[in-house]
Amino acid sequence: MMRWEKLNEEGFEVAGNIVNMRLTRSQSDQLLVDESSSPTSAPSASSALWQLPGRAPELQDECCKLQDVINKMGVVVMKMERLVTSQRAVQDLEEFQFGPEGRKFPLFHSWDTKHFEESSRILLESFCQELKLKQLILQEVAHTLTSDLCMVYLSCWLHQPFIPPQTRLILEALLLETGHRPL
Repeated sequence: MMRWEKLNEEGFEVAGNIVNMRLTRSQSDQLLVDESSSPTSAPSASSALWQLPGRAPELQDECCKLQDVINKMGVVVMKMERLVTSQRAVQDLEEFQFGPEGRKFPLFHSWDTKHFEESSRILLESFCQELKLKQLILQEVAHTLTSDLCMVYLSCWLHQPFIPPQTRLILEALLLETGHRPL
């Protein structure tokens, strides 16, 4: 969770840079359209046209940085998937050894294995949905022309709508159950 939060902050900064570059470029484009419509300022508009493509490599670099952040977030989700798979395997093993009711004494402090696996799966589903949203933001943020839509993308990145507030509570409960947090 801490790794995810750090990556989310890093990605928000990079996405903010992309939005700022994109909006600056859109404003420059609008100035060029306005200037090119007046016959007296045509030479300055053409010289400004030569300056705009110079920002493209910077924008591309920021997009690559954001892609790198999303790739790292994907690694976090893959680790969660492996943990859920392992948890499911433990649950299947318990059902095989002890029957459908499971073991008499829980593997963790008070939760049975099924409850632990369900909680882990809920966390995984939340983070998978959030990763898909971030991938969509990456695809769209550099191509957005309106500042309003850019702000929506940035706020979605920052507030993480697919990770509900109880996610932290579920994670803390899992840590308590496994003994990774003292009671």
